[in-house]
Amino acid sequence: MATKEKQEEMTRRQFLTTVGKVGGSAAVFSLMGTMGLLAPETLKAAEFVPPGQSDLKLSGRGGKKIIILGAGLAGMTAAYELGLAGYDCTILEAKSFAGGRCWTIRKGTSVSEIGSGRQTARFDSGMYFNVGPMRIPQFHVTMEYCRKFGIAVEPFNNVNESGFYYNENAGALSNRRVPKRAAKADVRGYTAEMLAKAVNQNLLDLPLTSEEKNKLVDYLRAEGDLSPDLFYKGSSRGGYKEEPGGALDGGVRRDPFDLKSIIDSGFGRYFSNEYSYDQQMMMFHPVGGMDKISEAFVKRVGNRIRYRAEVKAIRQSGEGVKVLYSSPDTGVQKEITGDYCICTIPLSVLKNIPADFSPEMSKAIASTNYASAGKIGLQFKRRFWEEDDHIYGGSSLTNMDITQIFYPPNDYFSKKGILLGYYAYGGNADKIANLSYIERERLALSQGGKIHPQYAKEFEASFSIDWKKTKYQEGGWASYSSDDRKSFYPALCKPDNRIYLAGEHLSYMTGWQSGAIESARIVVKDIHTRVMKA
Repeated sequence: MATKEKQEEMTRRQFLTTVGKVGGSAAVFSLMGTMGLLAPETLKAAEFVPPGQSDLKLSGRGGKKIIILGAGLAGMTAAYELGLAGYDCTILEAKSFAGGRCWTIRKGTSVSEIGSGRQTARFDSGMYFNVGPMRIPQFHVTMEYCRKFGIAVEPFNNVNESGFYYNENAGALSNRRVPKRAAKADVRGYTAEMLAKAVNQNLLDLPLTSEEKNKLVDYLRAEGDLSPDLFYKGSSRGGYKEEPGGALDGGVRRDPFDLKSIIDSGFGRYFSNEYSYDQQMMMFHPVGGMDKISEAFVKRVGNRIRYRAEVKAIRQSGEGVKVLYSSPDTGVQKEITGDYCICTIPLSVLKNIPADFSPEMSKAIASTNYASAGKIGLQFKRRFWEEDDHIYGGSSLTNMDITQIFYPPNDYFSKKGILLGYYAYGGNADKIANLSYIERERLALSQGGKIHPQYAKEFEASFSIDWKKTKYQEGGWASYSSDDRKSFYPALCKPDNRIYLAGEHLSYMTGWQSGAIESARIVVKDIHTRVMKA
């Protein structure tokens, strides 16, 4: 090498060394790519995307070594944001892929639940089933990362009046699929009628003036679509027996169910879920599957993830943290040391890992309960819900074990589709979890077939999951009572010496991706503030 070339090489090395000290490995990779010192294959192998601009506004450069346990959205958010601030992050992930519960099932996905045999997805190529999160409220921070990372999203129509209610052992309307719009019109109509008459006849002890009572009655008349004399006699809101058409065809409006039947049906108890703050009518999901979010994170932090790294012990001292881990394949134990640790492992799993936690933290971890939840995806060779029933997205609800059916909010008019055949919680989920894969399929087809008789003829393939039986997860989401939030939950939110916890279980948005992301962002800011003050 000529003298000039040697000098240039030394200058590059010195410069990159300086950049590394200040910005960490992420900055070095970015700069080397810009200088043409990394081949395209190397960049692809490292799954590296030049970092963006953090909106956490972390001033100063950290430079400390952070061990992150778990490559779910919390762990990858922490690695991404800390990497932008110059920290050296390593993520240990027990599985062979990232995303945690942000998991999309596709053809060939193969997994064994705890205590069960292997299940392999037989869906057609290009089709997918979001076995974890499936929707994103507009106001969740998850949408901000979709925008930041350029992830295409499309509407998830969470509420669709064309869906059905179907209840068993519920009076005259038992074993009958009733359009949501019909049930809602009748429940609201009869309720508005009773309340309007009571107000109008001064039967309620309300601190209202005569003018205010008149305004309330006017509201109830409009809300229930009541007649001028305050009777509910049915409404076009409930639909038609014969749809209106052209020219003189005004259609034939359906007759309302009688008051006793609609009350006994129990349909009214389903309505309030749609009013929940995080269950709005218009939501979103990534085009092509929810795992597009985890893939976008992996493109930015994938070179920092060690897969098949199962945590065996977490140790800490006043000077740092040491994590022992091994590969489930070889059993060879390794260790990694760092200045701080961010643990995103679900507490249902973490409670069984030896760790140097304080008694208060250990007790809080052990006290946290996780919700039972399970799903099944059913592939059909014809989208009969669209062709026969004119249902495009949304859901049907029932008091049967399957609880609910969700219709795909994507690829309308396609030949085939995957329905969410059940999304069960609590006792129903536990009951279904005890069934074999094929028994779950039979249950979903049997009960779902009562709502859609086309099931038997059109069914092709299924894939089911029970989250409490899923290794490295062992639960759908953390479930806290109001007393839990006051007693042990605060301890989980505080650092335990050099170990910080993050994940959906460290939020008031348990079960949502935003809970994981928000908790990670809080920990990132806390660690950076601590480092800058040291």
